[in-house]
Amino acid sequence: MPQLFRPYADTVARSVLVAIVVVPVLGIAIAYWVSASEYTTGQSTFVDQPVPFSHAHHVGGLGLDCRYCHTGVEVSPVAGIPPTHTCMTCHSQLYTQAAMLAPVRESLANDRPIHWNKVNRLPDYVYFDHSIHVAKGIGCTTCHGSVASMPLMRQAAPLTMGWCLDCHRNPAPNIRPRSAMFDPSWNFPDDQAERGIILAHQYLHNKHLADCSVCHR
Repeated sequence: MPQLFRPYADTVARSVLVAIVVVPVLGIAIAYWVSASEYTTGQSTFVDQPVPFSHAHHVGGLGLDCRYCHTGVEVSPVAGIPPTHTCMTCHSQLYTQAAMLAPVRESLANDRPIHWNKVNRLPDYVYFDHSIHVAKGIGCTTCHGSVASMPLMRQAAPLTMGWCLDCHRNPAPNIRPRSAMFDPSWNFPDDQAERGIILAHQYLHNKHLADCSVCHR
């Protein structure tokens, strides 16, 4: 009786069956890895700016408070970008002819704001309010990283939905006292787990922080 299948047919059949199972799983795993990678989230990415503003110099070196430039952070959903005259408060007297500050001088002379490029960007369908986070004990460096050591600003956190939900479901590890809200060098104490729970009660944290409508309105 003639042979219907070649000797390697069994190997091919087995390989196809394995591939039917493995390839979709591998594809999903690769897609998840790419979506969570820094290439997609933008984490650790530096964004070109019209002026190379150094937080390391202004915050870490000179000790400027976050609210000096980001005046809306306590009262508005948007922290805000400082107008040119805020920069010129100092730079009308210091480094007045520095080449890197030419865009600042031109902005003042032409009464035209500097177009800063957004570093921490969320999708348009996500609602984020700076003021409520500050009011509930979430300090600047929790999301923005150690800005006092950044010569150029970068996105310090992934800012993914999962990353936000981890904090919304259990905010205690990230809550700090009001006195440390804008302190760029403050570190969480060893007993943060216990202190965070106490502070959460003091701040009257909403128990429905993981509800969809909190961020998607």
